[in-house]
Amino acid sequence: MLTVAVTGATGAQGGATARALLAAGHRVRALTRTPDAPAAHDLRRLGSDVRYADFGDPPSLGPALAGADSLFAVTTPFGTDTATEVRQGRALLDAAATARVRHIVFTSAAHADRGTGIPHYDSKAEIERHLRATGAPWTVIAPAAFMDNFAGGWSLEGLREHTFAWPMPSGTPLTLIPAIDIGAFAALVLGRPADFTGRRIDIASDSLTPAGIAAALSAATRRTITHQAVPLEHVRSHSHDLAAMFAYFATTGLDVDVTGLRRAHPEVRWHTFADWAAAQNWPALLTPSRRNPPRHEA
Repeated sequence: MLTVAVTGATGAQGGATARALLAAGHRVRALTRTPDAPAAHDLRRLGSDVRYADFGDPPSLGPALAGADSLFAVTTPFGTDTATEVRQGRALLDAAATARVRHIVFTSAAHADRGTGIPHYDSKAEIERHLRATGAPWTVIAPAAFMDNFAGGWSLEGLREHTFAWPMPSGTPLTLIPAIDIGAFAALVLGRPADFTGRRIDIASDSLTPAGIAAALSAATRRTITHQAVPLEHVRSHSHDLAAMFAYFATTGLDVDVTGLRRAHPEVRWHTFADWAAAQNWPALLTPSRRNPPRHEA
């Protein structure tokens, strides 16, 4: 039984990892800036030790990490910027090394180590380099595109209009993974440090074209969903970072060995996109909130 500190524990990846670790019998120290949030209370009910930690408040990190065997580290530039993500990621890794954490698992992004030119991939590559420089035992897991994003934001708004709006050609494949599989794989890696220390692994659980995604969403929602290729210029008007990501997806693509991962690690119980879509509560998701009606943009 390990004591694992989990950052981002009230978010998608950290929350999935915390639950998978608890199910495997490990002790979870859930680190969050908001220990009184509903998601933090849910983790307490499941048996997590919830503690305050803020990447922007380095003195909070040492006490939060003291005595932990391992660390699951997740960073994000969204809500801040890539420079802040790098600064905070370095602070977290330095605090973990100072606390003599015996294994750090950092969740990055598939292909982030390939010089993609995508800002929020390049920031993670910089954090990966800093992780190696700390001298602490490390593993990098690097997820492909998140299935969970299709159940929120502008993707969900499009689905309410029977459209899968996605800035890629209909026939170009994209590798995908849900948060639950990221958490399951992270828990496997954390539980078997001897097998994974010093490795960087891109992970995905399915590969589909946008046309195939639309077909799977049609089956899951029981409504006809068609793919609409949103122009990159439209995405770029909102975010140069995301436009760079979709341009990379549409040209180079994310070539993750889904078949090899399934064969090597069957205990993860990898989900196909159809599996993930079938598990969503689409009647509730597709009903527009009265407080937050869908936005219609030109």
